[in-house]
Amino acid sequence: MPNIQPVIKFIQDIMRKDAGVDGDAQRLSQLVWMLFLKIFDDQEKQRELINPTYRSPLPQDLRWRNWATDQEGMTGDKLLDFINNQLFKRLKDLSFNESDDPRGFIVREVFADSYNYMKSGTLIRQVINKLNEVDFNSAEDRHHFNEIYEHLLKELQGAGNAGEYYTPRPLTRFVVEMVNPKLGDTILDPACGTGGFLIDTIEYIRKNEVKTQKDEKTLQNSIHGVELKPLPHLLAMTNMILHGVDTPKHLRRGDMLSQPLREYGPKDRVNVIVANPPFGGAVKDGVEKNFPAEFRTKETADLFLVLFIHLLKPNGRCGIVLPDGSLFGEGVKTAIKKKLLEECNLHTIVRLPQGVFNPYAGVNTNLLFFNKGSPTKEVWYYELPLPDGLRQYTKGRPIQHEEFDPVRKWWNNRVSNDHAWKVSIAEIQERNFNLDFKNPKRQEAVNHKAPKELLEGINEKEKQISSIINEIKNIL
Repeated sequence: MPNIQPVIKFIQDIMRKDAGVDGDAQRLSQLVWMLFLKIFDDQEKQRELINPTYRSPLPQDLRWRNWATDQEGMTGDKLLDFINNQLFKRLKDLSFNESDDPRGFIVREVFADSYNYMKSGTLIRQVINKLNEVDFNSAEDRHHFNEIYEHLLKELQGAGNAGEYYTPRPLTRFVVEMVNPKLGDTILDPACGTGGFLIDTIEYIRKNEVKTQKDEKTLQNSIHGVELKPLPHLLAMTNMILHGVDTPKHLRRGDMLSQPLREYGPKDRVNVIVANPPFGGAVKDGVEKNFPAEFRTKETADLFLVLFIHLLKPNGRCGIVLPDGSLFGEGVKTAIKKKLLEECNLHTIVRLPQGVFNPYAGVNTNLLFFNKGSPTKEVWYYELPLPDGLRQYTKGRPIQHEEFDPVRKWWNNRVSNDHAWKVSIAEIQERNFNLDFKNPKRQEAVNHKAPKELLEGINEKEKQISSIINEIKNIL
């Protein structure tokens, strides 16, 4: 199939006709559980060719091939009843545990929080028939679908609640490249959303180091992700399978902030963390008590930063997204930054241009890179400029991969220039650990008025204020 885009558009148009599907988020959730089963079945076909003794963990009548592939098969109320009262109920009740059959366990985990929103069995049949036009064992189809998959994620952002779990692909790719994960490293994204950082990590290591099946197995066993919310977790699972992770058993649902920090011991520590922790939100009441008193806050991004520092092994590397507020904030934020600078080498902060997350989040953001084990002596800053003629990024003009190329070239040969500068730890300490250093080469234009003109302006304002006060008195 040369182009999957029309398939996806056709499916979306069908779903819009169904009275049970309300909005982009439900449409995507509906589509993804179907995709998951279709992809799972296509993978099983491949396994059966390689290993004739392979046995599916799913009951025969619940396998995609046995209820979905016949275009003239079940439809209408019969299909709807099968999906609601057989497929979902029985997949949720699969008795596998992770050690017995990891693939069966994953299916059960996926369907634990999935729902069939569609109410028309006839429309469901139309969607299924269209999905059957895609062969996920075809490298071409898989390649095209990866692009469509990212498009769907971006569309979901338009629903107004998805910005928390989608990070632009050029950004995730750049972070991974600079952190430079190696084969054998244990890699973690503690708030993985749809799995963007982990996918780019997998692709990066495959490209640079994976030579054998043993290497591939080592890689897949080293990738760990945790996601709290059901939909992004389902998306991440599907995304991993699409990118060749046969059994994403280390991708689990949960909240790493909900466990006391002291309970994370040596077995939980990792070599690499890449993440865009949710920011701008607040944790549930009581979650902050899982952290030492000096670091207690309701701000999720701050708590995740403390967690990252704790989870890194000695010499571990980290690349994360944080908002401006984490750089200049005081109180608990100061204590957290002090901990970061004393226990880690915060060697680089990349200041991102305005609008990287537009139109879904307008907050200014930064990329922080640090290594665990030695204190910070100096911090290099790089201000990524907007392309010429662009005032800010938009949905129609997002950030591009090549716009990080100047930073890539500068990374291993650091010199001060119009976009790069360094700040000593002494300067940071003098400012009470405020990390919000602006580019000294780009000072904002200041309108320096003459003293006489300034005084005249002040006098005029005072007259206006006096006049307003008199009017209020007269009314009273």
